[in-house]
Amino acid sequence: MTFSAVPNSAPAIKPIALACALTFSLFAGAACAEEQPLATVHVTGSRFPSDAALPPVGATVITAAEIRSAGVTDVNQAIRKIGGVVGRQSLDGSPDFGLDLRGFGTNSSQNMVILVDGVRMNENELAGAVLSTIPVDTVERIEIARGGSSVLYGEGATGGVINIITRRGAQAGYHGSASLERGRFDQHDARASVRHGEGALSFDLAAAHQGTDNYRDNNEFRQKSVSGGVGWAQGDSRLGMRVESARRDARFPGSLTLAQFGANPRQSLTPNDFGTLASDRVSISAGHRIGAVELLAELSHRERDSRAHYETAFGTGDIANTSRQTQFSPRLRHLGRKQGVLNEFVAGVDLLRWERVSTYASAFGTSRNDASQDSQAFYVRDELRWNAAWNARLAVGARHERFEKDYADLAASLPRESSSQSQNAWVVEGSIEPVPGLTLHAKAGESYRVPNADENSYRFGAQVLDVQTSRDLEFGVTVGSEARQVSARVFRHRLRDEIFFDPTLFGGFGVNTNLDPTRRQGVELDGHLDLPANLRLTGHVQHVQAEFTDGPNAGRDMVLVPKNAVTARLARLPGNGHSADIGAQYDSTQRYGSDFDNTCGARIPSYTTIDARYAVKVGAWEFAATGLNLGDRRYFSQAFGCRAGIYPSDARQLKLSVRYDF
Repeated sequence: MTFSAVPNSAPAIKPIALACALTFSLFAGAACAEEQPLATVHVTGSRFPSDAALPPVGATVITAAEIRSAGVTDVNQAIRKIGGVVGRQSLDGSPDFGLDLRGFGTNSSQNMVILVDGVRMNENELAGAVLSTIPVDTVERIEIARGGSSVLYGEGATGGVINIITRRGAQAGYHGSASLERGRFDQHDARASVRHGEGALSFDLAAAHQGTDNYRDNNEFRQKSVSGGVGWAQGDSRLGMRVESARRDARFPGSLTLAQFGANPRQSLTPNDFGTLASDRVSISAGHRIGAVELLAELSHRERDSRAHYETAFGTGDIANTSRQTQFSPRLRHLGRKQGVLNEFVAGVDLLRWERVSTYASAFGTSRNDASQDSQAFYVRDELRWNAAWNARLAVGARHERFEKDYADLAASLPRESSSQSQNAWVVEGSIEPVPGLTLHAKAGESYRVPNADENSYRFGAQVLDVQTSRDLEFGVTVGSEARQVSARVFRHRLRDEIFFDPTLFGGFGVNTNLDPTRRQGVELDGHLDLPANLRLTGHVQHVQAEFTDGPNAGRDMVLVPKNAVTARLARLPGNGHSADIGAQYDSTQRYGSDFDNTCGARIPSYTTIDARYAVKVGAWEFAATGLNLGDRRYFSQAFGCRAGIYPSDARQLKLSVRYDF
C-alpha cells in the first residue's frame, strides 16, 4: 500500500486533433485529419477515434475552454468542479482528491478506471491514480462515461471511466504558455509548456512546480513534474513516445475527532509524519491503416516508489513500497458502410504485469512482502447504426480476462500464496432518435473487479477474496440542442461479493472481505443553457441509494456516500477581454466510515462550497483572481470512524495568477 492510502486512523473541437491525440499520444492533428475517411471525428466510444455517427452515449465532456474559464489548476479539480464528480479530501494534502462515480465510498478509486490518452493509470493497490502531475494546460478534453464499462476497460470499471485526453504539437511553429500563481497558505504554482509541429514531426514539453502549506498544521506539500513526447505521422502510419516524471514531498496532518475538529480544525496530532512519492512513466504508441482496417497499439511502463514515516504511541514506523507496471494493448478496428448501415467492429488484447516490494520497519522488527499480478484479456465489440430508422444504434460486446496472483510474506516465512481468477463481462446498449432533438438510450451488462494486493494481504481466512461482480442497467434520455440541453439517466448496479473493508469484523479491528449483496441505484441529470449576455449555465445532479440488499445489514446504507450531490456553474464566456465564472457544489449528509450497522448517532453534515474566478486578457497576457470556498465553510468529507477519523477540508483560498501565451 502507498502512503497516500494509509491514514493513521485506518488500516492500512477541434475534433480531428482530439481524436488523434487520444488514439496515439503524440501525432500531428493535421496529418491525422488527412487520414480520416469521414468528415469529422468525435470522442472515443470504442478505444478508437469514434466516427461522428458513433459518439459515446451519455458521456460528460469537459473542454479545454471550460477548464480555462473555471480557473482550475489541476485535472482532479476540473473533474470535480466542472464534471460534477463527488470528491473527498486527500489524506496527504495533495490536490488528488478521492473521486467517486455512482457512490462507491472509500473504495471508489477501485471501482472506476482512469485513462490518460488511452493508457490505464489505476494501480493494483489501495492507492488512487495521481492526476496532479498531468499539466492541465495540455489537456484537450476530459470524457466522463458513467456506468459499467468492463468490456472495453477491464476490471474496476463498474462505476465508470474517466478518460483524460491531451493535445500534442500539431500546428506549425512553436506554441505554448507560461504561468505563475500565488495564494494563501504559501500556495504557489509555476507552469510552462511548449509544443512544436513541422511536417510529419511534432514534439511537446511541459514542466510544473506546485507547493502549499495547506490549511492544516503539518500539511506542507511540494511537487515537481515534467513530461514530454515526440510524434511522427505520415500517410497511414503513426509513431509516438512519451515520458513523464514526478517527485512529491508531503507531510501528513492525520485525523481528528469531532470534538477536536470543533475546537481547532487546523491542528495536527501527528507533527512528525511525512512521506515521499516518485513516479516515472514511459509509453510508446503506434498505428497503421490497411484499407478499412486500423491497427493501434500502446506499450507503457511505470515505476513508482513511495515512502512514509509515522510516529505512534507504540513507536515509529517506516513504510517503503516500490512497484512496476507494464501494459501492452494491441487492437484493431474495421469501419465500413453497407446498404446504408454503418458498422464498427473492434477487437483487442490487454496484457498487464504488475509487481511490488513492500517493507515495514518498526521497533518490533522489519517485515517484507512481495506481490505480483499478471492479467491477460481479450475483448470484442460490434456496433451498428441505421441512419434511416430514427438514427438507431445497437452495440454488443464481450470480454474474458484471466488473473494470476502471487504473494509472499518473506519475514513471516509463510508459504508463497498463488491463485488464479478469471471473469467475463458483457454489454448490450443502444439508442434511438424518434424525433430531432430527442434521444433515448438503454444499456445492460455485467462488470467486475478483482481484489488488489493490499486487500488480499489484509483479510481474514486462508482463501483469497472472490471477484466482485455487478449486473448493470441504465436508461437515459437527452432533450435539446447545442444551446440548451438536458440529459437524464436512471441506473442500477446489483453487486455480489463487493470487496470492501468491514470495520466490524475481526474483533472490531476490521478486515477486507466480500460483502453480502449490495446495490447502487439512482438518477443523474446533466444540463447546459446558453443565456443572453454571453452567459452559459451548466449543472450536474446525482441522487444515489447505496445499500445492502441481503444479510444482517439488509436495508442499511453504505458508508461515505452522499445521497444527493449537485454541481452548478455560471460562466460569462470570454468577450472584450473579460471573463468570469462562479460555481457551487453541494453534498448531502453521509454515514461515517465505520457505521456499517447504521447505529452511529451522527452523520457527516451536508455542505455547500462556492468558488469564483475573474480574468482580464490583454494581448497575450491574462491576469486572474480566483477564490475557493468563498464562504469559508468549515466542513469535512472524509471521516473513517463514528465522530472520529476526520480529515478537515480546506478553508477559503484566494489566489492571483498571470499567464502568457505564445
